[in-house]
Amino acid sequence: MELEAELVTANESSAEKTVGPCVGASILEPYIGMEFDSEADAKNFYDEYARQEGFIVRIDKCHRSEIDNRIISRRLTCNKEGFHVRGKNDKVNPYRKPRVSIREGCEAMMMVKVNKCGKWVVTKFVKEHSHPLMGSGVRSYRTTESKDKRIRQLTKELERRDQQCQQYRKLILSLLETVEEQNKFLSTKVEQVVKCVKQLENDVQKPLDTS
Repeated sequence: MELEAELVTANESSAEKTVGPCVGASILEPYIGMEFDSEADAKNFYDEYARQEGFIVRIDKCHRSEIDNRIISRRLTCNKEGFHVRGKNDKVNPYRKPRVSIREGCEAMMMVKVNKCGKWVVTKFVKEHSHPLMGSGVRSYRTTESKDKRIRQLTKELERRDQQCQQYRKLILSLLETVEEQNKFLSTKVEQVVKCVKQLENDVQKPLDTS
């Protein structure tokens, strides 16, 4: 009985130490010694934690075994980690606006390594970010890029519509000017006709008066 109780206690302790992505509705904060069954579980956990806190995860460097080349450690960072460094072969296009880098030198990260039992253990965790967080429920980077792309498309469409409106405005002004000129021309013609009619009436009226 005592042996069974010890096994149950050991299993409960192991279950508490090996965690999943979330506990209830809240995501646990990573801590040194936290264990996962696989690298994928560690990634999923940190990704969920990042969504809760308001940042995006970047899958960073890994270390491989010298014996079988399998990954034995992985570094997960904030997507604003480090700074963008232009390569020697990167060419600057003077006709294209340079892409703005999102990296701000943030040091927030979580390091996981495989132990002798095959568990992935958190060996280092930096919580503090060097930039404001976006709040809970942040969406994935691809979703953000998709939104930005849609905004750019809508902006271009608005610019195209604005150009069309300007062209239509010029056309309407031109038509109004033409109509005004035609009105002036017609008014002149009408005045001439009225004068001619009056002149004829006077010419007809003169013989009658004489008689």
